[in-house]
Amino acid sequence: MKTGKIPERVLKRSVFKQLPIRDDEMIGGAGVGEDCAVFAPENGSRTAVCVNTVTGNAAQIGVYAVHAAVNNIAAGGAEPTAVLIAAAFPEDTEEPQLRVIMKQIGETARTLGVTVAGGHTEISSSVSEPVLSVTGVGRYSAEQAHMAENAEGMAMYDKDIVMTKWAGIAGTALIAREKRTELLTRYPAYFIDEAQAMEQWLSVVPEAATAGKSGVLLMHDASRGGIFAALWELAERAGVGLSVSLKAIPIRQESVEICNFLDVNPYELAAGGSLLMVAENGYDLVRRLTGEGIPAAVIGRTDSTNDRVIINEEERRFLEPPKGDDVYRRYTAAKGR
Repeated sequence: MKTGKIPERVLKRSVFKQLPIRDDEMIGGAGVGEDCAVFAPENGSRTAVCVNTVTGNAAQIGVYAVHAAVNNIAAGGAEPTAVLIAAAFPEDTEEPQLRVIMKQIGETARTLGVTVAGGHTEISSSVSEPVLSVTGVGRYSAEQAHMAENAEGMAMYDKDIVMTKWAGIAGTALIAREKRTELLTRYPAYFIDEAQAMEQWLSVVPEAATAGKSGVLLMHDASRGGIFAALWELAERAGVGLSVSLKAIPIRQESVEICNFLDVNPYELAAGGSLLMVAENGYDLVRRLTGEGIPAAVIGRTDSTNDRVIINEEERRFLEPPKGDDVYRRYTAAKGR
């Protein structure tokens, strides 16, 4: 199979169908577009759990790994509380590299207000690059649980789709950091610095908290595969069609330029840091988010069809299920890996 996300058809056929689920305790679990599993044991409070894996030799791998897990919990409508780390390193790993990555994990967790509750580390001959699997844990307050219960079972069609920040945040920042020397052959240093500084927007915790208080019906954080993949996953999870204006999708010029340089589609570039939401009145939500300094825009509507359409003036493009991660493969190929 191709590098990156496993295709949706394979996930459904060979992953999800093979997994046992205890319906008496779990009210939301593994599925396309499901950011975390939600447990509600009898006489207990709701708890959200997720797992996310990040691989490679990226300089900020620990930062990206923690954000990925914490974002999943926040997008599930819960308050992130802890992460657990399982890390496997290749045999040529030196202690200073291990220390740097663990420091990144600790500092990022501290910034996000979550505890590193434990984990496992090992040196393995089976891996050629670091592999970090981060389990995120979150809890629901009484108010959050009540809002989640109200949203369950509601029709998701004929609603606004709201997107925070910009397409390609994580991919832009990562490439700006990892390919700086190559990018300097075309762009000035300040331009690359601004692209790399997009790392400050990797967390969706602030907007998820605001959205949760605003009665949103559904949230999904974007990640690998870009904003197009996230839109497909959102529609699949909600069981709706959608119509999105390409020009309404916010994107930074840094992302456009870097994607042109690499000959990739910016809407398929890793988009961690952006949150998609389904809301009754998206414009009210946008006003609330922008009032808190969080860029946001209404980019489209859900509908009762099965079509997932991107509209660019007179052109209509139908989204397809993500087929692996083409951008990831092109990027790693460009690095000579």
